[in-house]
Amino acid sequence: MKKMTILFPASYRNHRRIDEDMVEEYQAAIETGLFNTILFNYDRWLINEKLKTTDAIDISDCVLYRGWMLKPEQYQKLYKELDSRGIRLLTNPQAYEKMHLFPNVYPLIQDDTAKIIYFPDGKVDIERIKHHFQRFMVKDSVKSTKGTEFPSFFDSSITQAEFDDKMKIFNKYRGDLLTGGICIKEYLHLKHYGDVTNEFRVFYANGNIISVNQNSNQPGSTNALPMELAEKYRNLPSPFYTIDYAELENGTWKILEAGDGGVSGLPFGLDASTFFQSIYHAFMKG
Repeated sequence: MKKMTILFPASYRNHRRIDEDMVEEYQAAIETGLFNTILFNYDRWLINEKLKTTDAIDISDCVLYRGWMLKPEQYQKLYKELDSRGIRLLTNPQAYEKMHLFPNVYPLIQDDTAKIIYFPDGKVDIERIKHHFQRFMVKDSVKSTKGTEFPSFFDSSITQAEFDDKMKIFNKYRGDLLTGGICIKEYLHLKHYGDVTNEFRVFYANGNIISVNQNSNQPGSTNALPMELAEKYRNLPSPFYTIDYAELENGTWKILEAGDGGVSGLPFGLDASTFFQSIYHAFMKG
């Protein structure tokens, strides 16, 4: 039986040991008996040390990266350096950038997601936003600052000066992780079950849905994600990606986010062993 290969980030202290926060996934992948693994010095490579990898036996034609987020230019550099060593990542840089940066994937999902206004240079025009949205949220091309003191949304009462002052908080939290420009998203009124919303994360691999899991610690009694909506987005231009969906107050559903599958976290309740077995069967049996 031919195995698939996964590239994981190594520990900062030793490039031959798995990153301490990836131990569970790493062990689960190995225990399936379906994967070979390679480790690389993720943290040190990011600060421009030479790329180091562990040896791998019988590397598969395409190697799955399973690890931490990289900016598109970092991913492209890693892809090229690995390719020069005969290690070809499953997701090419173009596909990674398409799914990792929300403004890039937006045209493909705009029928079922919040409207956005994108400011590539990061200079947000509040008057322009007010013309389109009564309430809006702020993120860069990848992430927001959810869980911090930065406001979860703004409304049309905000002034340019007030907004610019708040953005100092945003920039403090994103810091070196800031990716792309600033993405302004129409505020969606999500349905709440007690204190939690009803969100689902769907993993797609090789045109297949391989997992559908609750993603907001909601109780099991919430409404289920309509599978016809999930099926609609099975064939976006990437071999491995995620889409997050949420139920709105009016009972309809919208896409919240999309992302590269290699750097998307597992939702609570998704068994890592089952996850990796599904990946293998999607790519090696599909």
